[in-house]
Amino acid sequence: MKSHLLIAALACGALAANAQTGVEPTSLANDWAIGVTGGVTTPLNGGRTVGNHSFFGSMRGTFGFDVHKQISYYFGLGVEGSWSVNTSSWYNYVSSRNSIDGQYLGVYGTFSISRLFQGFRCGLANLNVDAVLGAGWGHEFWPSSQQPDWNYFATKTGLNIDYNFDRTWTLSLRPSITWDMSDARTKQSSVSYNSNCASFNLSLAVMYHFGARTHCITCPPDLSGEVAALNNRVNELRGALAEANNSAQAQGARADRLAQELAACQSREPEVITNTTNTLESVRYVYFGLGKHTVSADQMPNVEMIANYMKNHPESTVLIKGYASQDGNLDFNIKLAKNRAEAVKTLLINKYKIPASRITAEGEGIGHMFKEESWNRVAICILDAD
Repeated sequence: MKSHLLIAALACGALAANAQTGVEPTSLANDWAIGVTGGVTTPLNGGRTVGNHSFFGSMRGTFGFDVHKQISYYFGLGVEGSWSVNTSSWYNYVSSRNSIDGQYLGVYGTFSISRLFQGFRCGLANLNVDAVLGAGWGHEFWPSSQQPDWNYFATKTGLNIDYNFDRTWTLSLRPSITWDMSDARTKQSSVSYNSNCASFNLSLAVMYHFGARTHCITCPPDLSGEVAALNNRVNELRGALAEANNSAQAQGARADRLAQELAACQSREPEVITNTTNTLESVRYVYFGLGKHTVSADQMPNVEMIANYMKNHPESTVLIKGYASQDGNLDFNIKLAKNRAEAVKTLLINKYKIPASRITAEGEGIGHMFKEESWNRVAICILDAD
């Protein structure tokens, strides 16, 4: 319990002093987005190395795609492509031989400006602004009669202004500038920034997110209440554990005591009950097989002798004591001894019609009367003529 609290405290301590939350790291499978873009592009300046064109007069449509991966709370990476629709020439030349007169394929990185100012926060903000920096391959399609197609290294700067409808769909407004880094369109080997060789782009993207999006963990600034509650719970559990230990010790002591009493009973000499009024004819034995409590045919004469005696002496009673040998389980033998006494009683009542009020049947458990173990599987019937 204390180790868990220590880990939580260390995690919170790693955050900024004024921050109350931290972000769980994203995995490779999470924080992906894919989408389509559409918008317009136009030369950044009216004047260029070759010809002059108005900002709005040279504007034409674009379409493209975007694949984005958020790699941390602040940073992301992406791959994008865009194509411009051939509606007019920037250089007063005849139109391109293709319906597409320009394309751009590149990679980019994003940095969240809004999260920088907001700090760590739980939940997904509806509005997010990212700074974008990218680079890639630019290509312009030209009529073969004028000059060959133009390939160039391009860089890109811009903003992504995202509105998150929910954790799945985002609508993004994207103003940007793409720079043709070749030297004023005269050399493909040298690199320079020239506003006459740049285009302004404005597009709208619809992005679909898949995989869990970055989320945060909250570290309360004051854990004293939670710690106190957990300590109280720990103390309650310790008290319950102490009570359980005491109960276990008491049960163990009781078990030891019962074991000693059982050992004492087993080692005690059998108690012999003597009655000076008894004669040899007042006691009869009914023997049983191992594990049996049914009177066998060879023992029926003994039961019949008891019944005849009681019929001849109407005032007589009989005490039947059932015993079992030491073979087998103790609990089973205790029940077996009782069942043997009851078996003789049942015969006297049902077969010989002796009133139940004149018969007492008792189970005595393990018998130790005879050295011959099989003789202890017996019901001893003691007759009382009075």
